[in-house]
Amino acid sequence: MQRRNFLKASAALGMAAAAPWVSALGRPRERLRVGVIGTGMRGQVLLSELLKLDGVDVAAICDIERFMLDRALQALAEANRPAPRVFTGSDEAWRDMLANARLDAVLIATPWELHAPQAIAAMEAKVAVGCEVVAGISLQDHWDVLRAQQRTGTPYMLLENVCYRRDVLAVLSMVRQGLFGELVHVQGGYEHDLRAVKFNSGEPGKPYGGGVEFGDKGWSEAKWRTPHSVRRNGELYPSHGIGPCAQWLDIHRGNRFTRLTSHASKARGLHDYVVKQGGAGHPNAKVGFALGDIVTTQIACENGETVLLTHDTSLPRPYSLGFRVQGTGGLWMDLNQSIYLEGRSPEAHGWEPAQAWLDRYDHPLWKTHGERAAGGGHGGMDYFVVRAFVEALKAGAPMPIDVFDAVAWSAITPLSEQSIAEDNRTLEFPDFTEGGWKGRERIFALDDRY
Repeated sequence: MQRRNFLKASAALGMAAAAPWVSALGRPRERLRVGVIGTGMRGQVLLSELLKLDGVDVAAICDIERFMLDRALQALAEANRPAPRVFTGSDEAWRDMLANARLDAVLIATPWELHAPQAIAAMEAKVAVGCEVVAGISLQDHWDVLRAQQRTGTPYMLLENVCYRRDVLAVLSMVRQGLFGELVHVQGGYEHDLRAVKFNSGEPGKPYGGGVEFGDKGWSEAKWRTPHSVRRNGELYPSHGIGPCAQWLDIHRGNRFTRLTSHASKARGLHDYVVKQGGAGHPNAKVGFALGDIVTTQIACENGETVLLTHDTSLPRPYSLGFRVQGTGGLWMDLNQSIYLEGRSPEAHGWEPAQAWLDRYDHPLWKTHGERAAGGGHGGMDYFVVRAFVEALKAGAPMPIDVFDAVAWSAITPLSEQSIAEDNRTLEFPDFTEGGWKGRERIFALDDRY
């Protein structure tokens, strides 16, 4: 390709990436026809949030398991919504749905390995994508998702709900107003005892605990998620931690990730759980789990900040995402629900409870929509992320968590796997924006819209 043609092609890709939904739909819309691929436990939550929104018709649902499809249809009936078209019967039924359901948008809530192919097919069909985490499995998956979005101009949003957590957004308000001074270091992670999620009895309708089966003998996440812990060693679920960190640090908005290094501890927790719950003679007691119980990932940023992520899902522990925001003016930590702001906190070198500050800097999104979000999934976060996707589409606005965010946050997984496999080698972080990060402006949570 000649340089002139290459530059034209690159410019076209950049325009497609920046183009709003109006480029694919023709004009902003008051109503959207939305489909759901995957009506399992997570898909049910997303569906319930869709049903709270104005201007949304749930036009089609797709799953291979009749048990969960029937639950989804029951939820629609109880909400007095028309029955959608149902696509099932084969692993490829979702392709039928994309081709024939006349959708404006689709929410993808399937096992991780299906996210990239389903998102790419949807974008090629000009169906906007709201994709559950993660964006892909291999690093190439992430490039393929990005190129599909750039090629088609179809909107893509990663449905990372923790970016909309109330304290996370209040801290974002504080960061943007300079209360922490210049940021130096942030932390986050996924520190959640998932043993009763990764193992169950295999009985439909009983997803949590009750046995130590997984894979073909498991049900729900134990069926598809646990095999990743058998064969993979890395930061398998980065976006809950990295999403808020990236927003605080303006990643892709004048900043970017530059290098990554990961370490993994030994793997003991899942085996220990199987033995305690199922006995040393259970066949799964012989399974070797690759996933280290504690995986830590360090990331360097272009502007000099550092990030620390922790993945901790195989040991007994209370839930925490381990957030920490630290700058030249002080720091906030969610684990102890405390804050220290130099010259503002009442005691020098002493913590104070964070809640009064979080209340004072409550984000406009929560001030305006918090009452309607009440009772929503994960403390209301799920309402906000689904609402943001729908409202941005209807307005023809850029996606609040866009394709560049999606692939960079999710690519931490294959990069961490490579780093660990190569004796904790430090890797260069791909610049998915190809230099565009230098001039891109903030779009996430600027006001009370999305």
